[in-house]
Amino acid sequence: MKAKSPEFSRTTITELMIPSYANFGGKIHGGILLSLMDKVAYVCGSKHSGAYCVTVSVDDVDFLQPVEVGDLVSMLASVNYVGTSSMVIGIKVIAENVRTSIVKHTNTSYLTMVAKNDNGELIKVPPLLLENETDIRRFAEAIKRRELKKTFQEQMSKEKTDFTLQKQIQLLEGKSCEVRLK
Repeated sequence: MKAKSPEFSRTTITELMIPSYANFGGKIHGGILLSLMDKVAYVCGSKHSGAYCVTVSVDDVDFLQPVEVGDLVSMLASVNYVGTSSMVIGIKVIAENVRTSIVKHTNTSYLTMVAKNDNGELIKVPPLLLENETDIRRFAEAIKRRELKKTFQEQMSKEKTDFTLQKQIQLLEGKSCEVRLK
């Protein structure tokens, strides 16, 4: 299977933010942005793999600045990491105020997609051809994020098996909560 560069599948989706996308605070609802992120990740992953792709996880959704009604929002997606059947798609979201031409970076996220065949079975995806320092950095960062996530999940699983009420109550001391057991 021939390696493909991130440039091969790099995808941008741009959409005007309309009033029906606004939340109760008048800003664009985070769910709208997440839906657009999922769409661009699908296209990017499908272009790289040449197959149908599904989202298996969404990591590090950081809402850095609000998106306003009337902004032109662009989702810039790139394959940052490839495993056997999985791909980590990095997404940068920028919003442009079309009246003032002010452009701001509003979100960053990483979606893990897997490629499937027509029977819904996982399939192998092409390796990623790393052509520059940015490609190498993004691939290495994805490896580190995966390792940290695995360590976190293992620690949380251990915490569940080692759970004692007294230990958890001690953890809550000095926090903004009240414990009233019935």
